[in-house]
Amino acid sequence: MDRMERVKEMLQASPKDNFLRHALALEYVKQGNDVEARVLFEAILTDSPDYIGTYYHLGKLLERAGETQLAIAWYEKGMAAAKLEGSRHAYNELQTAYEDLVY
Repeated sequence: MDRMERVKEMLQASPKDNFLRHALALEYVKQGNDVEARVLFEAILTDSPDYIGTYYHLGKLLERAGETQLAIAWYEKGMAAAKLEGSRHAYNELQTAYEDLVY
């Protein structure tokens, strides 16, 4: 059984597990299936806006899709969430990605 199938199997037991959903989304990205990855990333952030790492990956996915303004908006949301959580490292990563698009 490959990694994606194992993650899907674990998700059947815990369908709202953000770690597993995020891992599955990253597997979709590796396969070039940005549509499914985006659905999962957005679902995670809808359910758990404090799941900070997902903002970066969603933003990068949107950049690849040419949706620059939407990527910027997600980076901004992520920076706000990281600031609330006191996660300086995540904030800096999001800020760098944001600045690369804005400036």
